[in-house]
Amino acid sequence: MLYFILWFIYKTNKPDPDAKEQEKIAFSNEPCIFVLWHGQHLLSPFFAPSGSKFTALVSKSADAEINARILKLAGHDVVRGSGGRVREAAHEKGGVSATLALKNKLKAGENIAVIADVSKSEPRKSGRGVVSFAKISGRPIVPLAMATSRFKVVEKSWDKTTINKPFGKAGARVGNPIFVPSDCSAEELDLYRKKVDDELNRVTIEAYGVVGHSL
Repeated sequence: MLYFILWFIYKTNKPDPDAKEQEKIAFSNEPCIFVLWHGQHLLSPFFAPSGSKFTALVSKSADAEINARILKLAGHDVVRGSGGRVREAAHEKGGVSATLALKNKLKAGENIAVIADVSKSEPRKSGRGVVSFAKISGRPIVPLAMATSRFKVVEKSWDKTTINKPFGKAGARVGNPIFVPSDCSAEELDLYRKKVDDELNRVTIEAYGVVGHSL
């Protein structure tokens, strides 16, 4: 039921005139690692062009099961990983298998999607796992943001989850690809993580601007 509600919301929001150009930009560096912010991703399964799919990393938690089912119904693949992110350390449960599965997807030419910030942690601050994965995979991080003109923010949620509403306008913006060198140091990884944060925040502001809102 939730899948059809989200699909209905997506279909009843008029896309901005630049939507096709944004799609072209988004898929110009395939295969790539799409990253989004928590709380801004509810309509993401439907923004992929027709016939195109991605593999999303979804937490192993029971709460994330609904997200996984919606993604599958939308035609995308899912990799379950503890904590809802690419794990950096080998000893963390679920990290190695999830990382290998995602890396194999990229090798096969498929795009993947990852939530950049860590659940229940500091919102709008990406974890080091995303840039570490870009380093070992050799594929670019592509920040992605989407917005609708009508929405409700759940103020009490840790990430200010945004509930999109129907019968408005929709906009998406794609950031500049971020390549992380395979030989960069731990200190440099933090600089690339900051680049991810800055670019994701920039395109989020732009996506809301397209539909008539300022952040």
